[in-house]
Amino acid sequence: MSIGDNLRRVKERIARAAWRAGRDPAEIQLVVVSKGRTVREIEEVLAAGHRVLGENRAQELREKMTALPEDVEWHFVGHLQTNKVNMVVGKVRLIHSLDSLRLAEAVSSRACRMGTVQEVLLEVNVSGEASKFGVAPGEAGELLEKMLELPGLRVRGLMTMAPAWAAGEEARPFFRRLRELRDEMRRAFPEAGLDSLSMGMTQDYEVAVEEGADLVRVGTAVFSG
Repeated sequence: MSIGDNLRRVKERIARAAWRAGRDPAEIQLVVVSKGRTVREIEEVLAAGHRVLGENRAQELREKMTALPEDVEWHFVGHLQTNKVNMVVGKVRLIHSLDSLRLAEAVSSRACRMGTVQEVLLEVNVSGEASKFGVAPGEAGELLEKMLELPGLRVRGLMTMAPAWAAGEEARPFFRRLRELRDEMRRAFPEAGLDSLSMGMTQDYEVAVEEGADLVRVGTAVFSG
């Protein structure tokens, strides 16, 4: 199957998962993760009519932004180092992976210098795995409160990754926990909005949609089938 065929199949599966959960498929945004993919491969995604892409590395993001059309909506979905903030802030629609006050302050400072407001998500390590980035669930509320005070940031919601061993149904408890945490935070910080949940990748995006994701980050299923 072609990349275009794979893309259509992923979107069909997202729609079916949304219907199973009583949701409108239009509520879910597919972020096609282009990490490690060639410009030619990405152009096949664009030719199929999809314009929302995600990158994991700041350097790769810069190179691809130069090579691809300006109307692509870029998301940064990988771990962001503070020394790479200048390469990302103001260049992407949404940063999915803020996980510390130090990083949030760096993003805020850069956004203010640029005269822009950067939309971000707070990354939460719901699995507790030492290998994962993200703030612990029990510390997320305190960090969010501090982030909400920073100028130049708009915190849109939360992001997480399920453990590497958890595929499909095994990932459900982790996605459910993020949704429950988001709901708790909404009650605690009603002024924040927190309308977005970024969760779900190739191995578990359908379950993530069923559990409330409105951003799913899928690469392999699109590029490799």
